[in-house]
Amino acid sequence: MGVIECDAVVVGGGVMGSAVAWQLATRGADTVLLERFEPGHVRGASHGASRMFRYAYPDPFYVDLVVQSLPLWRALEAASGTPLLTITGGVDHGDPAGTEPIADAMAAAGADRQWVDPDDAARRWPGLRFETPVLHHPGSGRLNADAAVHALQQVAAVHGARVRHQAQVTRVEPGEVTAGPDTYRARRVLVAAGAWTGRLLGERLRPGPPLSVTQEQPLHFAARYPDEWPGFIHHRGPDVAPFQFVYGMRTPGEGIKVGFHHAGPPCDPDERDFAPEPGRLATLLDYVRDWIPGVDAKDWTPISCTYTSTPNDDFVLDTVDDLVMAAGFSGHGFKFAPLVGQLLADLALDGARPPDRFAVRR
Repeated sequence: MGVIECDAVVVGGGVMGSAVAWQLATRGADTVLLERFEPGHVRGASHGASRMFRYAYPDPFYVDLVVQSLPLWRALEAASGTPLLTITGGVDHGDPAGTEPIADAMAAAGADRQWVDPDDAARRWPGLRFETPVLHHPGSGRLNADAAVHALQQVAAVHGARVRHQAQVTRVEPGEVTAGPDTYRARRVLVAAGAWTGRLLGERLRPGPPLSVTQEQPLHFAARYPDEWPGFIHHRGPDVAPFQFVYGMRTPGEGIKVGFHHAGPPCDPDERDFAPEPGRLATLLDYVRDWIPGVDAKDWTPISCTYTSTPNDDFVLDTVDDLVMAAGFSGHGFKFAPLVGQLLADLALDGARPPDRFAVRR
């Protein structure tokens, strides 16, 4: 057994943990990043080639966070030499109770958006069917998730971080972490372990909002149209809950990704079979046949990932018993990863507090 001394240990090498390691290392902190699995693994929430980058939130608070995140993504691209964010535009359509607050929040934040008549929208984006006015936000796009995690770890390592894969953490205490035969002693311990957060922190989570873990099961469909697609969300209204939000985007080389947002079954992250739940699968295929004429509904490939969510979908960025934690990204947090890394590094190194709504005690 070895004892490794450092300034900071980050537990969890998904996008959030990798973003924190990047920020810590670039500020000169001697940083160790510990990831349980191999590079590029598919067991969590940070794998794959496509995640939405969109300004379209009904809450100006999150629109502003997207605005803050954009230059950080561009800085990461410049530092790593890797293109990560492709601007494709985005569209929201369906229930006005869902789309109109988004338009208002974007207007309040000064984000570019415009309404498009459904017939005009169908001519512009023939892969999708529309029945209501369409909110177009041209600044939205697609992030390459796998490339982003790799870029964050690459740049962190360039600045001296020690990135260790297949290092399963079995004990977390303030100032000390055990992984395999090694003990890491640090001024700060940060936990960003996604679906495994509850197992690592246990009762320490009790002051905060409960975290639920679900297995989400979108599909990649073969596209009938080769052109670029916008990222899209269909707001179907509460009558079809839990299937009221459908999202999708083009994933280069894999097809058109379509899924229900936050509609998967509860799961144990270590006991998943990665197979689509039959009832949800049938419902998604029925939806695609009705609403997405630009894909072949018979030609699909399943995808599986986890959501770790809070009841109101806000994040948790705070200290718990002198441990810094990042959790509850609720299926929409990926786009904020560089900003989350910055906020947590500020907290860990300088004691600067993240926004109050992300606190453990609210």
